[in-house]
Amino acid sequence: MFSIPKAARIPSTMTNHGITREDDYAWLRADNWQEVMRDPDVLPADIKTYLDEENAYCKNMMADTTELQETLFEEMKGRIKQDDSSVPSLDGLFAYYVSYVEGGQHPRYCRSLRDGGEEKVLVDGDTLAKGNSFFQLGGIAHSPDHQLLAYSTDVKGAEFYTIYFSNTDTGELLDETIEDTTGGITWAQDNKTVFYTRVDENHRPSRVFRHVIGTSAASDELVYEEKDPGFFVGVGETQSGRYIIISAHDHETSEIHLIDASHPDSEPKLVAARVAGLEYDIDDQDERFLILTNADEAEDFKIMTAPLSDPAKGNWRELVAHKAGRLILSLACFKDHFVRLEREDGLPKIVISNTRDDEEHAVDFDEEAYSLGLAAGYEYQTSNLRFTYSSMTTPAQVFDYDVISGKRKLRKTQEVPSGHTSEDYVTRRICAEAEDGEKVPVSLLYRKTTALDGSAPLLLYGYGSYGHAMPAGFSTTRLSLVDRGFIYAIAHVRGGKDKGFRWYRLGRREHKINTFKDFIAAGSHLIEQGYTSAGKIVTQGGSAGGLLVGAVANMAPQQYGAIIAEVPFVDALNTILDDTLPLTPPEWPEWGNPITDKKAYAQIAAYSPYDNVSAQDYPPLLATAGLADPRVTYWEPAKWVARLRALKTDDNILLLKTNMDAGHGGASGRFEHLKEIAFSYAFALKVIDN
Repeated sequence: MFSIPKAARIPSTMTNHGITREDDYAWLRADNWQEVMRDPDVLPADIKTYLDEENAYCKNMMADTTELQETLFEEMKGRIKQDDSSVPSLDGLFAYYVSYVEGGQHPRYCRSLRDGGEEKVLVDGDTLAKGNSFFQLGGIAHSPDHQLLAYSTDVKGAEFYTIYFSNTDTGELLDETIEDTTGGITWAQDNKTVFYTRVDENHRPSRVFRHVIGTSAASDELVYEEKDPGFFVGVGETQSGRYIIISAHDHETSEIHLIDASHPDSEPKLVAARVAGLEYDIDDQDERFLILTNADEAEDFKIMTAPLSDPAKGNWRELVAHKAGRLILSLACFKDHFVRLEREDGLPKIVISNTRDDEEHAVDFDEEAYSLGLAAGYEYQTSNLRFTYSSMTTPAQVFDYDVISGKRKLRKTQEVPSGHTSEDYVTRRICAEAEDGEKVPVSLLYRKTTALDGSAPLLLYGYGSYGHAMPAGFSTTRLSLVDRGFIYAIAHVRGGKDKGFRWYRLGRREHKINTFKDFIAAGSHLIEQGYTSAGKIVTQGGSAGGLLVGAVANMAPQQYGAIIAEVPFVDALNTILDDTLPLTPPEWPEWGNPITDKKAYAQIAAYSPYDNVSAQDYPPLLATAGLADPRVTYWEPAKWVARLRALKTDDNILLLKTNMDAGHGGASGRFEHLKEIAFSYAFALKVIDN
């Protein structure tokens, strides 16, 4: 019999607001965690020994699923068109696209002439990945004159990207690199200047630099530095390419500076000074800016205009009014029209406004639940709009839409080589009633032959944080569960923006408990309606979704047959109390600041999964971690599992699987990632009596 790992209990206490807590597993947090992010080999030996023991135990306990994992993996792999490529995106004389080769793990970035012709591979991910246990391509951007290419790579999983430059004609690498960046690259119009962002010592993107081709990165000029540790910084450009955008933001406040892209050495100019709670984004169109903002209590956002000469807030004028319950998600400007993506009644919609006659129209869709995405592309002077559409039964489709004629052209449908018949499946949108009467949408996918008599196992997925809505889109991987009789469900709980900004507001800070109660209500409703039964629900969530499934495991363990928590944010109170961690200061608007606010401390303490583990029965549980993860540090799931082992009163399987060569996103490569999904699904099938 393989022995169950047992973490050492080393007493440690901490006191906040006069409240003292004990933490016997605080030692699992390496004091040198910043170094571990860069070099996993410096992980202290006692911590590594424990993680290795847990990995060995996990492997042993899942040994009886080895064949099942391989079967699931081959199924999922068989649904991927291995030599797939994206629809080319036009830019001047050229068309750019991403392609894969048969058996390849990583994408290739390619181009051809606008009207077709020979393919030129500009970046080959498989070639670059050789010799690395982890590899991830980051940003890729060509210069406006198409002569140079900049791209970035991460070979640790800790999200430190190195930028490289190459000649697009010869493929020759330039003798200059930029290390320790966040991966994004933005070109100025002079074809020799790029802007990029670096992180500080606590892994927060805080500084924007300007690099000139032909010079050493050591001489790069600091363009902008964010002094507030609660704000992250990013750099991009407007659709026209006329302006470089430097954006500083937390979860509820933003501030933008602009640089004229034709004068990249000019000083950044402030658009509107940050005011707590004011969010805005900006794009330009001819002689005006368009500004997407929540100013003046426009909770679900509105669109304003401002002159190019002075976009200060005092010059903003309303163009598209605020409408409660209709959340404007994004805005893109083109020469003669602008496009907004919005969500109303839980469903996304594309609206096009023609600036020549001020008329607008929407693009219509028929299914009950679906997912939409806009692809603005490279060009500004175009009447073509590209978007993607899918539903839980319909594979992804790429359309080109003529905004003048209103005609849409299907450019590509996602191929499923092993075969997929949409008519064999059902997708539905139902609503569960929460404890306070709110209606919680739940998206469902199941085979038509699945009996809806309570006998079916069900995977219930949730997230519910940061305003992220969960799209009801197509996934080839979940078919492996659905084809085995599972119902797949997504609970659109409060904390996301699935039903507008209000839905987000009522699921954060002092209202965070609603996220967990909504999820429990969704499970109860699915049981009441005969979709499944208590004990047959597998919950799955990752990152902040891991916080969700960890919290409900404490609150309603009897409802669930298994918990899958992927890189879960489960040590919430300790993390939000530690202002040296990468995400903590920017997280305070989302969760509250327990360092200064006793009420926020009490609220987080009341639901933090790690702090609320108790002596009760828990369902079978799988937790995953990434050693180099800068977002949810490895010790959160490690500490959680250790405390669960010490306190839970059942004999159900409890596993911790730590990827020692990856970070938040897990294994790199499209096939290696499938192995991780196959592992999680094999766990679900192993512990649920199907």
